[in-house]
Amino acid sequence: MKLKNKVALITGGNSGIGLATAKLFKAEGAQVIVTARSTETFQKAKAELSSHFDVVQANVSKTSELDNLYAYVKKTYGGLDVLFANAGVALFRPTSESDEAFFDNQFNTNVKGLYFTVAKALPLLRKGSTVVLNASVVSTKGVAGASVYSATKAAVRSFARSWTAEIPVADVRFNVLSPGPIETPIYSKMGMSADQMTGFAEGMRSTVPAKRFGSAEEMATVALFLACSDSSFIAGADVVADGGFGQV
Repeated sequence: MKLKNKVALITGGNSGIGLATAKLFKAEGAQVIVTARSTETFQKAKAELSSHFDVVQANVSKTSELDNLYAYVKKTYGGLDVLFANAGVALFRPTSESDEAFFDNQFNTNVKGLYFTVAKALPLLRKGSTVVLNASVVSTKGVAGASVYSATKAAVRSFARSWTAEIPVADVRFNVLSPGPIETPIYSKMGMSADQMTGFAEGMRSTVPAKRFGSAEEMATVALFLACSDSSFIAGADVVADGGFGQV
């Protein structure tokens, strides 16, 4: 029960790594709030998950929706002990085929959305709380077609450094979880055809020393480590869980 009596918020907690983490956090004693982005995903999550978690609709790219989210959290829970800023989008496209809308979509969610998810949470984060930021191994590794996505995740890594320098570690600890190739629904949303997805997956798998994709559940255990007192002397760090993909 490493999170007993803690209140944890997981953005984008309705699927993939976020949902796996929500389940683990609950098993470890936390009260868990998860967000879903759209009306459709919220309704689906509410129907499937509301008996386990507090499900709230919030698109992190819209600051007004973050304001509503945190007003609800303050009224219902009084504050937060753990924040997993997990919501994000991943779209791959060659630079020659990228346009302003493609760029803005990812930066508005992955950078602006995450920044204000944390900034607006600060008044609610209790002393000794933890913040985990979901980034990616491609924040430091070049991958063809990932120029925009990689840049958004490099910004996330930078935020953790700056916030650790700015905010006393005794008050809030900031750390980054950087997954490598993981089996999650996000890959089906990358805008590729079925054949392109198959080729992408095979290419990724062949370059991972572990010779497989990781699982959302494996990422959840790393998020738990960073969220609880087991990592009490770790701050401003980037913990890479990638099967060796970006390490060799």
